Amino acid sequence: MSIQDSITRQTPPCPAFVRIIVTVFGLLAAVAWTGSAARAADRPPNIVLIVSDDQGYHDLGVLGDHILTPSLDRIAREGVRLTNFYVAWPACTPSRGALLTGRYPQRNGIYDMIRNEAPDYGHKYAAEEYAVTWERIGGMDTREILLPRMLKQAGYYSGIFGKWDLGMHRRYLPLARGWDEFYGFVNTGIDYYTHERYGVPSMYRDNRPTNEDQGTYCTDLFRREAVRFVQENKDRPFFLYLPFNAPHNASNLDPAIRAAAQAPDEWRQKYPDLHAREALAKGTRRGETVQVPNAALRKTHYLGSVTAMDAAIGDVLSLLDEYRLAENTIVIFFSDNGGSGGADNSPLRGGKGQVFDGGIRVCCLVRYPPRIRGGSVSGEFLTTLEVVPTLLQLAGAPPPADVVLDGFDMLPVLSGAEPSPRQTMFWKRREQQAARVGHWKWVRNANGTFLFDLAQDIGEKNNLAPTMPDKAAELEARFQHWQQEMDAAEPREPFRDY
Repeated sequence: MSIQDSITRQTPPCPAFVRIIVTVFGLLAAVAWTGSAARAADRPPNIVLIVSDDQGYHDLGVLGDHILTPSLDRIAREGVRLTNFYVAWPACTPSRGALLTGRYPQRNGIYDMIRNEAPDYGHKYAAEEYAVTWERIGGMDTREILLPRMLKQAGYYSGIFGKWDLGMHRRYLPLARGWDEFYGFVNTGIDYYTHERYGVPSMYRDNRPTNEDQGTYCTDLFRREAVRFVQENKDRPFFLYLPFNAPHNASNLDPAIRAAAQAPDEWRQKYPDLHAREALAKGTRRGETVQVPNAALRKTHYLGSVTAMDAAIGDVLSLLDEYRLAENTIVIFFSDNGGSGGADNSPLRGGKGQVFDGGIRVCCLVRYPPRIRGGSVSGEFLTTLEVVPTLLQLAGAPPPADVVLDGFDMLPVLSGAEPSPRQTMFWKRREQQAARVGHWKWVRNANGTFLFDLAQDIGEKNNLAPTMPDKAAELEARFQHWQQEMDAAEPREPFRDY
């Protein structure tokens, strides 16, 4: 009960006196709010960067009634939805490294995954065996400067709650890279309840492993930490990085769990038609008959995990409203790569792990009321490489000296004031190669060479390479030039030979 409620619910001896008291409290509250709002407006904007994991390009409520995302829909309604927004790599680790450095994966050194393959074949690591594996010892080169360290010079306090995925040794963990707080898991995926990756405990508090919350749904934990962080830092500029693991498949050796994301029953019930058909079914794994989720159960876990994540995002947005911070906070949301599992990437071709657009073009929303018109939609060509330069410009923090950034400040584009200056983007995942130049897209993989006109063929259905070999050769030459630039860049660990 509020103070005003407690006063008005009493039976006062003098109604006039009560009215005076209520008025005084109202004036005091107004003064306090005005002072708080003025202080917030006088400082650099707060930053809330939210990343989902393997969410489909089409999986937003504003695009259809197949999924419930009221909080994300609110960001779209109050900001801009980007339809032509790309990540720098089609899977987790390099995508996140590029996002946080503003540099191509091939430039910052993280251009492939840091993970062990043995769990794919049912192997559970013993502690000492795991301690010397690649997944445990690999990490981003310590010479790379990440976004929170850049922001610190402008007075920002930074927290990350969720998926890290850029190294487990202390020299690689978030506190060594500029963050002030960290609670989350350190590798590519976990079981949502045990917080283990294929039986290996993976949750950390700052620099130390922890099992303090084992058994609690991890989305709820990341929500809890994000809410606490905003509550405790509302009076200074903050950078909240909230990289959820939803709706990534659960990293559990049990086939009945592993084949899907995980969502509590209360969230799966939001999809009653599918929920009624949930079941385990016979499947095969490594030649053995096992129990696996049927299609309905896989889908409700996927959808439910997105909706649970959306509710957590809603709590953060509500807190920004409560503290009158929404006007001075930029909120950015996107998926780390194309969708997998139960995701809907339509109308794009392919999904996670591929350099067709379904693996690299992602849903993206940005809200910043002073500069971005609510309810707008932009088809301008933009990428995650623009995030670092944009946030540095907003924060008034200079970029690090002698560091090549591969993006630019995209706020004039988001506001509709200017077209995007980006004309090219390049991707390489092992034998897969791709280049986008204007509206043309070139792809080479194990199945051949492809050329698409994205202005006419967003689904990459019509391969023009056989009929337009000169255009295909032109884009291939642009890719080769980019590859030479990356090869000439100062080498970074962990993959480069130098």
